[in-house]
Order: sequence, then C-alpha cells, then structure tokens
Amino acid sequence: MNFSNELGSTIVTGGAGFIGSHLVDSLIDLDVEVNVLDDLSSGNINNLLKNKENKKFRFKKINIKNPEISKEFKEDIKTVFHLSADPEVRSGYDSPEISFDNNTQATFHLLETIRKSNVETILFTSSSTVYGETEIIPTPEDYGPLFPISHYGSSKLACEGLISSYCHNYGFKGIIFRLANVIGSRSRHGVIWDFIKKLQKDTKQLEVLGNGKQNKSYLHVEDCIEGFFKGLSNSTKNVDIFNLGNVDKIDVMTIARIVCSSLSLNDVHISPTGDEENGRGWIGDVTKMQLDISKLKKLDWKPKFSSSEAVKIVADELVMQGETVNVRI
Repeated sequence: MNFSNELGSTIVTGGAGFIGSHLVDSLIDLDVEVNVLDDLSSGNINNLLKNKENKKFRFKKINIKNPEISKEFKEDIKTVFHLSADPEVRSGYDSPEISFDNNTQATFHLLETIRKSNVETILFTSSSTVYGETEIIPTPEDYGPLFPISHYGSSKLACEGLISSYCHNYGFKGIIFRLANVIGSRSRHGVIWDFIKKLQKDTKQLEVLGNGKQNKSYLHVEDCIEGFFKGLSNSTKNVDIFNLGNVDKIDVMTIARIVCSSLSLNDVHISPTGDEENGRGWIGDVTKMQLDISKLKKLDWKPKFSSSEAVKIVADELVMQGETVNVRI
C-alpha cells in the first residue's frame, strides 16, 4: 500500500500520547502528511519533538470536543486515526464520567465533524475490555453478546456503535481495532509503569494488586502499529473490526519478576493484595484475556515479540532510557 497516495493527508487525535506518538513517527517515516490534534491532558509534547522540523508534520493543541476543531478538517484530509481517549481503564469506578466524556462524548463530536468533511476513513482504537469476561479464550471478533464489566469497556463499545452508525449513514469507512495491552516506551500507565514507580519508593517490597494470577496478552507498540497498517491496507468492508493482540499470555507475578530483574533487584518480596477468590486487581478488572488474532494473521501479520519478550524489552527500555526516576538501591 502506498500510504502517501492512498491515505492522503491525515489527522491523528491523541497523537501526543503513547500509541499515538509512535503512530505519528511511523506515518512520517512513510512520508505521510500528519496533523496531530491533542489537548495534552494525558499526552506529552516531548513525544513528538523528533518531528518538529518536518514539513509533513503539524501540531494543534485542541480538545476534539471543541467546535473549532472543524477548521482542522481541510479538504485534503482523507484519513483520521482516532486515538484520543482516557488512557486509564481502572479510573472509572470512582469517576465514571471520565470515560463517558473523554471516550464516548468526544467520539460523537469527532464523528459530527467528520460527516461534514471529505474524510473517507476513520481508524479507531477500541479495546479488549469491550468483551468483558468471555467463555471463549482466545476470543474472536464475532464473540457475543458483549457485556463489558468496566466503564472504560462500555464507553469503548459505545464508540464502536457510534462509528458503525455514522459510517452506514454518511458513507465513510470505519476500521476498529480491539487492542490487547499495548506496551512500549513513552507509556505512563499500566502494570510495568506502576511496578517501576512502586519500586522507586521501596526496593525491598512490591505490592501486586489482585492475586497476581491475572493472565493477559501484551503487545509491543511496534507490532501494534504494523497491525494498524496491515488492517487498513487490506480491509474492504464499510465497517470492519480486527482484534490486535498476541499469540500468548503472561501472568502478573511473572511481569513483576521481569521488572525486578530489569532494575537489578534480586531481593524483592512480591506481595499480592487479593486472595484466590478475589483475583481482580480492581473493580472492573478482567482477570483473563487473550484475543483471537487469526483474522489479522490471515493478512500476513503476526507479532514479532511474544508477551514475555515485549514485557522484558519495555521494562529494559523504561529503565535504560531514563524514563523513570532513578531507583535507589
């Protein structure tokens, strides 16, 4: 696929965030014109500094619920990568409005702008959390009915429904990716980041939320971006859904040991907070998750790194690149 010609000029919402900034880097490398829209509420402008002088790159600090966003949708904008979202799954219990405001409502406002523009395709990053707790693992795209158990998951499922209705009513194309746990440099949330932050404070003990047996897939961000491009270049449906995850799973206790190893900490007492019956790390936590990725694999995509390999690479990256405060040993 010739991305410069077929994608045209692009918009990336949430482009200063973790996955968004990696996507921006890849698009620029492919000589695609990229317009980043981000209010920097969770993104970081430093993630985009390498592209600052590139003539194909443009940044606008703006919330996508702002009516002024319509001015950014010039005639040559053909593709929108919609990654702007609340990045925290577990924040919804105490503040359910966060997921609604930053995911569902924001997506509605974006779609309202898109339908009045010349955009031909929207790519949306959904989540494995839309499935809830499933009876089939690995879980295929056609699994249902879907019963999310977190506000985050329900908000992402609502976004999927909005995208489907808008695409069918207004003639543009929607490609939805349901993501497993995506990890990599620049991430500021998730289990690896949390463990490193805890070990900054106490190098002798590490608290693990839940019973430590939560078992899920983890995908390196490089594999994630390649999956986006593979699905985008091969999808022929008006609305299409792809699972994007890994071929295996890893449990939380193993992740904890990998992080300790990356920090050269050999005498850490790892203490789960939950008993055998209460395995969840928080209310709304899905304890087992692996997506069936055979649909993307049939398009000749597969992850380069296993879940454990990805975790080890990312833990080492975060430590070696100084993305965390030095741990006092």
